[in-house]
Amino acid sequence: MKTKYLNPNIVNQLNNLYIKAKLIVEGTMYGLHKSPFHGFSAEFSEHRAYSQGDQIKNIDWKLWSKTDKYYVKRFEEETNLSCHIFLDASKSMDFTSSNVTKFQYSQMIAAALSYLIIKQKDSLGLYTFNTEIKLSIPPKNNKNHLNTILALMENMETSGSTNISKVLNFNAEKIKKRGLIILITDLLDDADKILEGLKHFKYYKHEILVFHILDRQEIELQYNEKIIFEDLENKEKINIEPWHIKDSYTKESMDNINYFKSECLKNHIEYNLIFTDQDLDKAIHQFLNKRKIIN
Repeated sequence: MKTKYLNPNIVNQLNNLYIKAKLIVEGTMYGLHKSPFHGFSAEFSEHRAYSQGDQIKNIDWKLWSKTDKYYVKRFEEETNLSCHIFLDASKSMDFTSSNVTKFQYSQMIAAALSYLIIKQKDSLGLYTFNTEIKLSIPPKNNKNHLNTILALMENMETSGSTNISKVLNFNAEKIKKRGLIILITDLLDDADKILEGLKHFKYYKHEILVFHILDRQEIELQYNEKIIFEDLENKEKINIEPWHIKDSYTKESMDNINYFKSECLKNHIEYNLIFTDQDLDKAIHQFLNKRKIIN
């Protein structure tokens, strides 16, 4: 069941983004029910684990009778969170070495997170970008809002080159109310400038989740014949024998990944590397973890 719901190749064959999102979330929740993952349930937005200082009158005794654990009821003002998804829609996101492009994978993650965020009664804003914001939808938290976001996202196409730092810095000045910033991108831009943009959001006390989406071939370069590479953004081409540069290329790629990891850790930013052949639940797990920390 887990494979059916979370395998990107299978989910991507569905022709409706709402159905994709629903299946990913339900598939992830099915996995949580079958594991000791924080004791989450389908109603997790209504409760949190009891901690010292909580009022006993707020303990949910019915839930205690079922789980033998203490949970307190959470009220709407305690649980509501403002979430902002930034989805990279530049041409570099069209790359794939299999059946699912980076953009298709990112689109499924963004849709699933949108579905879950609205279901949690949190507010959601969506921003798609290349060198600038292409689509901006202010945060709301109703089902019609979810339908609007998914409909627009489903018809979206990639275009142009990338300027991640410009987009981050511009929006950090617009979104000053503390919330959760979710960045979904291949991070193919100037690393130092991207980090400056992320720190700009941290300055305004936002929590940040970064999903670094890559195709494995972008790291491993497993090609056995001479090949022409074309830059999807500027159309420049280069004819190379991959085995001659594989070791140095892989090292440079991993150095870049490790740089993002270490700098994000240093600045209390949640960095997640995800490959397009991985099951689609990783982003959901990380969102749930982050939301638990925030609240």
